[in-house]
Amino acid sequence: MRVDHYEVLGIAKDAGTDDIKKAYRRLARELHPDVNGAQDAEERFKQVTHAYEVLSDPQSRENYDRGGDQGFGGFGPFGDIFENFFGGAAQQRGPRSRQERGQDALVRVDVDLADVIFGVNQSIDIDTAVVCETCEGSCAAPGTEARVCNICGGSGSLQRTVRSVLGNMVTQSPCGSCRGFGEVIESPCPTCAGQGRVRATRSLSVDIPGGIETGQRIHLPGQGEVGHGGGPAGDLYLEFTVRGDKVFSRLGDDIVATLELDMVDAIEGTEVTLEALDGPVTFAIKPGAQSADVVTVKSRGVTKLRGSGRGDLRFGLHVLTPTKLGAKESELISQLRALRKPAPPALAGAQAGMFQKFRDRLFGS
Repeated sequence: MRVDHYEVLGIAKDAGTDDIKKAYRRLARELHPDVNGAQDAEERFKQVTHAYEVLSDPQSRENYDRGGDQGFGGFGPFGDIFENFFGGAAQQRGPRSRQERGQDALVRVDVDLADVIFGVNQSIDIDTAVVCETCEGSCAAPGTEARVCNICGGSGSLQRTVRSVLGNMVTQSPCGSCRGFGEVIESPCPTCAGQGRVRATRSLSVDIPGGIETGQRIHLPGQGEVGHGGGPAGDLYLEFTVRGDKVFSRLGDDIVATLELDMVDAIEGTEVTLEALDGPVTFAIKPGAQSADVVTVKSRGVTKLRGSGRGDLRFGLHVLTPTKLGAKESELISQLRALRKPAPPALAGAQAGMFQKFRDRLFGS
């Protein structure tokens, strides 16, 4: 039997879109099973919803006015053709899950140059989404639970029949009452407002490998934000920035610095002991050292991120010439001049200046 959708909504056959919408809203509020306890309220609500779906769509309404749409029942005379082509009625996909995968997160982390030499374990505070402890991700208030939707019967969708040249075809749309979940939460969790998750700051202990460089990232699967409904967490990406040091700099896997050297030590040579980023280091300066010379201490640089071993610790020398001399010192310098009989200053051939030579030697250019 063909259902009169106009009669179901209580409107005229020439009713406009606004009249259809007003009639549906009025009847939906009146007949919704959550507010109407009558035995036939649920069935009438389904009829009203189906009537609105047909008449609110211009194409479906036109098809209905020509005699199409058989209501909720049966497939009409073309049902057998549809089944022959498609192997039976349309299959229902079932309700969608409230649990959704959480978003991936990117957190930027600053580390000191000294920490990347060997690597370090660091505690990082992350602002993220975690499972709600009150409802444990169920989205429902404690002591309550979701109930099966009265409108779709737990399927999460509503069906309607559309007539075509191949017969009556069943289309599905999400249930508006349960939003496609198949269940209705009448008492949402007051802590998370029915989301199953809350914002919180949690601490994460991370092993930062030696040799990490600015801009590089570490991927931590399952450490991102928890999804809706307490769903599985996304992934976490840590992006690093290596802070500079006042004395030492990094060049690849090498640590470099400038060493100021007294003129006398440069002439005679000396042994130097100083505090590096990873502890005390001792090395020798050969006699006759010049500004821009580079002294290398093997395997005292940064641990190699890929491969084994460490880079080197390299010092660029800067020889200091005294600007003020005492009488005795001036006398000794005069004696040295007499003994050495240095050649007068002269122009050298075209070559890099001292600072460029220093950079070339230090950086290996």
